Amino acid sequence: MQASQGRSAGLGLALASAFAFGGSGVAAKPLIEAGLDPLHVVWLRVAGAALVMSPAAWRHRNLLREQPALLAGFGLFAVAGVQACYFAAISRIPVGVALLVEYLAPALVLGWVRFVRRRPVTRAAAFGVLLAAVGLACVVEVWSGMRFDPLGLVLALAAACCQVGYFVLSDHGSPDNVRNGGGARREPPHPVGVIAYGLLFGALLLTPAARPWGMDWSVLGSSARMNGHEAPAWLLLAWVVLLATVLAYLTGVVSVRLLSPQVAGVVACLEAVVATVLAWVLLGERLSGPQLIGGLVVLAGACVAQSSAPRSPSGPVASGPAGGPGVPAAAGEGLDSVRTGGAPA
Repeated sequence: MQASQGRSAGLGLALASAFAFGGSGVAAKPLIEAGLDPLHVVWLRVAGAALVMSPAAWRHRNLLREQPALLAGFGLFAVAGVQACYFAAISRIPVGVALLVEYLAPALVLGWVRFVRRRPVTRAAAFGVLLAAVGLACVVEVWSGMRFDPLGLVLALAAACCQVGYFVLSDHGSPDNVRNGGGARREPPHPVGVIAYGLLFGALLLTPAARPWGMDWSVLGSSARMNGHEAPAWLLLAWVVLLATVLAYLTGVVSVRLLSPQVAGVVACLEAVVATVLAWVLLGERLSGPQLIGGLVVLAGACVAQSSAPRSPSGPVASGPAGGPGVPAAAGEGLDSVRTGGAPA
C-alpha cells in the first residue's frame, strides 16, 4: 500500500515538475525580446533560485562535508550544463531540433542502465521511450527549418548528456544508493539541500560565461510584451525563478527518488508538450495538427513507460533526514525499476 502511494505521489510530482519546467520558455522569451541576452536570462534564473534557496543551503550545510562530489556534480550537470548547452545550441540550430536532441536523454538513460549498470531492460520500456521520441518529433515539428550545424548538434547532445546527469544524480540520493563506509545503509542526503547547493554551484559556474556585470539591468524595470499585452519584466523573472526553477527542481528531484530515473525522465518529456501549449495560449504561437497528435503520442509513451516499471508489493518508504521536513523516497520501488529494467528516462 505504501509503495503504491509513493508511486502515485512520485508520478504527481513528476507531472508538476514537467509543467513547471515547461513554463520557463514562455516567461523567458519576452525577457529576451525585451533586450536581455539569453545567457543573462539563464544566469538570472539560476542565481535568483540560488538566492531563494540560500536558507535551505545554510540549514543543510553539513552536506558540504558529507556529499561534496554529489553537490558539485548536480551544479555542473543538472543546473549549469543543461542550461548553458541548450542555449548555446539554439543559437546555431533550430529550437525544435535542439529540444528533440536534448530529449534523447530518456534513451541515453536507458543505455546507461543497460550498458553501464548492466541491467536488463524490458521491451515495454524501450517501446515507451520510442513513442515519446516520435511524439516529441511531432510536437517540435523537427522537419521545419532543419539545419545541420555540427557544433550545434554536439551542444544539443551535450545538453542531453547533462540531463542524464540530472536524473542519475537525483536517483543517487535514494536510500538504496546511499551506504556508509562499512556498506550499511544510511540516511540519504536531503533533496532540498542538494538542490540548494546545486543551484549555488551552478550560478558560480555560469558567472564567468554570462558576465552579468555587462547586463542591461534597466530591462527588469520595464515591461515585456506577451501576445500583444504588456507584462512587468520583474514579474516574468519571478515566474522563471520561483516556478520554473525552484518549484521545478524540488518536485523533479523528489519524483526521481519516488519513481526511478527512467520513469521520471519519460514523464519529463511532457515539458515539451506543456511549453507548446503555453506558447499557444500566452504567446499566440498556434498548434498545428501534427503537434496535437504528437502531444497525445508523448502522453502514450509516458503511460507505457510508467506501467512497465515493476511494482514492489512491500517496498518501504523512507523519510527525509531528521531535523527537516519528511520527504518520501521509495526505497524498494524506484531502484527496483533500475535494476530490472523499468521505464526509461
